[in-house]
Amino acid sequence: MGKIYKGILGGFSGKVGTVVGFIRNGVAYMRSIAAAVAQPNTLPQLEQRAKFSLAISFLRPLTEFLKIGFRNYTGKMSAVNYAMSQTLKNGIRGTYPDFSIDYANVLVSKGTLAGVLNPIAVSLVAGEVSISWDDNSDEVNAQPTDSTLILAINPTTHEAVFTNGESTRVEGTQTLAVPTSFSGETLECYMAFADADGKVATSKYVGPVVIA
Repeated sequence: MGKIYKGILGGFSGKVGTVVGFIRNGVAYMRSIAAAVAQPNTLPQLEQRAKFSLAISFLRPLTEFLKIGFRNYTGKMSAVNYAMSQTLKNGIRGTYPDFSIDYANVLVSKGTLAGVLNPIAVSLVAGEVSISWDDNSDEVNAQPTDSTLILAINPTTHEAVFTNGESTRVEGTQTLAVPTSFSGETLECYMAFADADGKVATSKYVGPVVIA
């Protein structure tokens, strides 16, 4: 039961309904009591927390790339939060507690520019990933000068390497430098294009590549 000071409009101490009052240094304070959760550890809650934690761990090293890849997104969320939403929706597979990233269904960029055609990634030299693609600059909404956006993710070390604008659509090939310490490890690779006006293409999953 609460105790009222200085009449009904004054401060009080103790619990009154869902409010707790207390006096500190002569000043009266009130705060609400958090509503009790009937089942704080239901399976859907545990699933959502696990997915959220996995998505954060996956996206954290990609932040700078995502700001480019989703820069055309015009909704109320930030580019990174939009990427989080897409990953939670489409990029996680499995059942609790064995969730994993579904790399083939992850998007790291999204836009209206013509996408990448038939990308292939190989690693024949330590510290390098060679990526090739078909020139489709004759397609609608494509230009020979569209620049490359290439991303390689190391799931083992939770690191990412990316380039922006080091090659063009018409050139059909690019080499991405990666740490030599990645030798023997598998990288998950993605590619997109960006044009001179800032438009981007929806990313294409290039596939896993074992580094030489």
